[in-house]
Amino acid sequence: MAKMTIDKGHFSDRAGAMQDIQQTGYWPHTFVSGASPELPIHRHDHDVIGYVVEGETYMVDEDGEHIPVEAGDRMVIPKGAWHAEGAVVGRVVYIVSFKEPVALKEGIIPRDAKGPFPTAKL
Repeated sequence: MAKMTIDKGHFSDRAGAMQDIQQTGYWPHTFVSGASPELPIHRHDHDVIGYVVEGETYMVDEDGEHIPVEAGDRMVIPKGAWHAEGAVVGRVVYIVSFKEPVALKEGIIPRDAKGPFPTAKL
C-alpha cells in the first residue's frame, strides 16, 4: 500500500503552490482548519496533494509518527494511505488538490477511521 510523503519547503508562497498544482494537473480547493484536536488515523478514496499555505501542525503517519508541517510543505497522500491531521492550535490554511474533479467534501471524507472523530463546535 502507498504511504503519505511530506516534501518539506516544497514551495515559497501561494503562487508557488498553484504553479505546482498546475504541473500535477490536480483540482485545487481551499480548506481552513481551525483549532481542533488530533484526528484519528484514516484514509481517503482519492489521491490527494495538500499544501500548507499558512500555519503549522503535524501529520500522523500509518505508524503513528508525528511529522511537523508548516507553510511551504507539501503532503502527497495516495488513495488509501493511512494518515491524520494533528492537533491545530490556531488555524492552518491548506490548498487541497485531488486527481479527479470532486467536491472538497467528497474528497476529504474519511474512510475506515481508527477511532472516533471529535465533535465540531460551531
